Amino acid sequence: MPAPDDARTSASTGASPDMPGRPVTDIAPTVPSPAAPDATALPDPSPTITVDGLTLRPLAARDEAQARAAVAELSQDGFAFLMGYEEEGDFTAVREAFARDARGDTDPRWVRSSMLAAEDAEGALVGRVSVRWELNEGLRHVNGHVGYAVRPGFRRRGHARRMLRGALALLHAEGVETALVTCDESNAGSVAVVTACGGVLRDRVHTRLDGTPKQDPTVRFDVPTAPLP
Repeated sequence: MPAPDDARTSASTGASPDMPGRPVTDIAPTVPSPAAPDATALPDPSPTITVDGLTLRPLAARDEAQARAAVAELSQDGFAFLMGYEEEGDFTAVREAFARDARGDTDPRWVRSSMLAAEDAEGALVGRVSVRWELNEGLRHVNGHVGYAVRPGFRRRGHARRMLRGALALLHAEGVETALVTCDESNAGSVAVVTACGGVLRDRVHTRLDGTPKQDPTVRFDVPTAPLP
């Protein structure tokens, strides 16, 4: 099941139970390009990338109904699709908050990060991915560079792997050669996705950052961001 994911703090990294589907055969662009202009979009500086037909991009105004549906669906798994910003009420305020995070205009305790919606070729939001462009102490302990989740109705189609590959490509373009990706050890689906993307087990973490024990250990993987051969 997806774990809570908050790119701004040291909450657990979200990871979908989506098992690897068909191989990622197309990643475009090679160098991620800025989000396409949208008359209703905020100036979110986050990049856009398409991986095998799945586009990762900043939220747009037209996403509100699907995003709020995803909030309700994934809350059953304990995963905050909008990372708590849904409490802002107004969807424009939600998107403004993510734009500030992407610019690094946030609380000094947080890191610069991008929340990217995952849109399939039919225009459906199948999930979202958070990319942390740098790590702080909490993120180095657990959470890492990437958190993601797939909506229940779109699982087991290979979307989780596409989302992770896209996030890795974006990190590579920013000069990150090896990404830290973590998940609960019991989340076999996520472990399979991470290893399919080249992840190598680093270790297991049995405590939270404050030293309190975790019931389910976190497994930490080092994942190369360069495209797999």
